[in-house]
Amino acid sequence: MKRTLLLMTIVFSTLAQAAPMRWAAIRDGSLYLQPSRDDTLRVSWVPAWQTSANEERIYLLDGQGQLRGERFIPATEGRGQQTWALPASAASYRMEVPGYSFRRYRFEHDDNTVALFAPTKVHFSVELGNDAELYFKVRAGEQAMLAGKYFGGIKALQAERLSDGTQVALRLKPHRQYPLFDQVALPVAGTDQTWRLHLQGSGKAAFWLDGTANLFAQRAQHLQPLRQDSGRTELNVYADVLGPTPRLGIAMPYLLPPAGSHAALDALKPRAAGFYSNVDIMAGRPHYEDAFRRFYQDRAAIDMNITLLGASKRKADLEENAQSIAGLDAWLAATVALGGKGIHYLSFADEPNYNYRDYATYKRFFDAMDRQVRAYPGAREAGVRIAMPASSRLVNGPFIPQGDQRRGINWARRMLAESAPQIDALAWHEWMIRDLLATRVYRDNVRRAAEVVGLQANGRPRKALLLDQTNISSGGSVSPYEQETHFAALWWASVAINSAQDGLLDMINWFQAADDPDHLKGMIRLPGPNRFELKPVGLAQQFMQAHWLDQVQRLDNSAFEVDALAMARDQQRSVLGVNKGERLQQVSLQGAGTACPSLTLFGPDSRSRDAAIDCRNGRIRFEVPAQTLFALSWRAS
Repeated sequence: MKRTLLLMTIVFSTLAQAAPMRWAAIRDGSLYLQPSRDDTLRVSWVPAWQTSANEERIYLLDGQGQLRGERFIPATEGRGQQTWALPASAASYRMEVPGYSFRRYRFEHDDNTVALFAPTKVHFSVELGNDAELYFKVRAGEQAMLAGKYFGGIKALQAERLSDGTQVALRLKPHRQYPLFDQVALPVAGTDQTWRLHLQGSGKAAFWLDGTANLFAQRAQHLQPLRQDSGRTELNVYADVLGPTPRLGIAMPYLLPPAGSHAALDALKPRAAGFYSNVDIMAGRPHYEDAFRRFYQDRAAIDMNITLLGASKRKADLEENAQSIAGLDAWLAATVALGGKGIHYLSFADEPNYNYRDYATYKRFFDAMDRQVRAYPGAREAGVRIAMPASSRLVNGPFIPQGDQRRGINWARRMLAESAPQIDALAWHEWMIRDLLATRVYRDNVRRAAEVVGLQANGRPRKALLLDQTNISSGGSVSPYEQETHFAALWWASVAINSAQDGLLDMINWFQAADDPDHLKGMIRLPGPNRFELKPVGLAQQFMQAHWLDQVQRLDNSAFEVDALAMARDQQRSVLGVNKGERLQQVSLQGAGTACPSLTLFGPDSRSRDAAIDCRNGRIRFEVPAQTLFALSWRAS
């Protein structure tokens, strides 16, 4: 009997130890896992919205920031699963679900594995069942803020301090402006305090912490400090030149910049520009755009730009009529009058796969406008070139029903199949790749765009490739934690580096130059009347331009959390990089010959500073702190 009881005790003890912990319906965020013994992470997913129009990737990183698993999920795979081994580790793994995600991800692991969830801020992170509970910890002396945003699901947050039962409530209210949210201060304590969070309601949930670690657990005993060891990055530069670097540009406002903004624009040093041209305005006032277009050409020395046709009140589905033709003719006349300096790409529509009823309607308008351009005397000699389709995203579909039938890449293929001789460039816009670990998708998209247009014998695309608008988020759905902080600097550096990596892209433009009331996503903020100042992303643009050379050199990079681009101009050499992770990186560089480069860092304080570098026996070693841009500069011997 005693033996039977002992065996039953062992069996039930083993079952208890192996009990799974489940995280359901994660849409955006990081799950940190620290297994004290070998474990297995089981991942599954189901459709959420627009799944058939969107492919995705999820990533598993180890405690040193190295990529241990990547799962590519094609658009055709609405449901699926993945299993990864988690060997015991003193440092935390990071399971990343990049937002915006179109699937609901479920994770399952051993209950003994310490698990902490870091939700994204402002955007919703998970979809919850009724009255879910989580735990979080506030360290001694910290002034923590509990925050949340209403997305039609979770309607209130109730926090209870376990030590004494103190309760804090936060009702989540609808806000007309996306960046707005609700928050409440938690009482400061002289000792570490554990809180229970009750999320009232069900559905989409956006909740987070400021002033303390933004980490939540299903078990209070899991609330331990994250351990993330330093990482190692090996860079190897080769002499091979892959192609030119793209022009770093900005989408400009539809007006002559006021004098007070000139210093900020000068600091940004854009080498490309994106414009709109409203055909109704140009039809009635043919010289409306002359002043600002000449300003950017002559004063800002921008000799590559793209113009998208539209109309007032954000009308984007233009028709072939007298007004559209008159507006186009006025734009062509203004372009010819600029004197033939540079290249002026023209797209007849802004995101037609989003704005037009169907492809056929857009194509009829394209053909009519194209005939008008080709018949206009001197247009080609003045540098006018035709770009298409300027789609809302390229590989994935736009954010509308039946987005799977409106992928920009498919519309571009059809356009080229039907009208290749009329087309000079493939242009597109990219939005909603909000996660720093997901920005390598930009490199993949540029490669796929090059495959669509084909390559010449010299390896260059047959048509110019223009990523003429991009930002972290689309429309006004922006987060101040992203747009107003160093996050945007890291994101823009990473996106530019990845887009440039293969020497295939001609232009990449940040959207937009300055904030406006509906789009708080500029490089420039307006703190008061006639006051203009650079945001952190604008200061990063300034740093990037200072080290941005003309040609891309081949570079091997061993790291996942670090992006880097090798460049050349005559005898000048540079490597521009960004440590996107939350850990220090020990970096080594080979391929600089006998040179010992200078090293400049650009960190969260948005200031450049010189840093130490160790050059011995042809190998260069240096450190890059967490979330920091870096630039190496030297002259080839």
